[in-house]
Amino acid sequence: MSDLIFKFYDSFNNLDAKKMVSYYHDDIIFQDPAFGILKGERAKAMWLMLCESQKGKDFTVTFSDIKTDANKGSAHWEAMYTFSKTGRKVHNKIDAEFEFKDGLIIKHTDNFDLHKWAKQAMGFKGLLLGGTKFFRTKLQSQTNYLLDKYMAEKKLPK
Repeated sequence: MSDLIFKFYDSFNNLDAKKMVSYYHDDIIFQDPAFGILKGERAKAMWLMLCESQKGKDFTVTFSDIKTDANKGSAHWEAMYTFSKTGRKVHNKIDAEFEFKDGLIIKHTDNFDLHKWAKQAMGFKGLLLGGTKFFRTKLQSQTNYLLDKYMAEKKLPK
């Protein structure tokens, strides 16, 4: 299963979202601080949206410490990019946990310090508000709105 995780992040570094989501089970459950919980087609569409938005930009992913057994796994990965809304550089460090079913990823949870991310992405405003529940709720509302809009524009199944 470590090969599956390697291929997933290698595809992400190449911004090949179609290949990334091919490693996801149809019943995938994804969770992170920015989007909250996404299931099935929404989780897959998130990667399509994120990869599409980074094409031609200064985006890189590195990954390490992949550990797996037949049922679960983990990895550390880092994303470096410029946050489009502010033009600020972000270096986000993420720890991922996975569960597998039928040779695919059925559960994927990304954990990162949202406050640290907010400080990098938004500067002073992120420093002040990034650690609050209000900020997390507002961010998840905005990211899910953008995801809904993307899915409607691309006519993706929900």
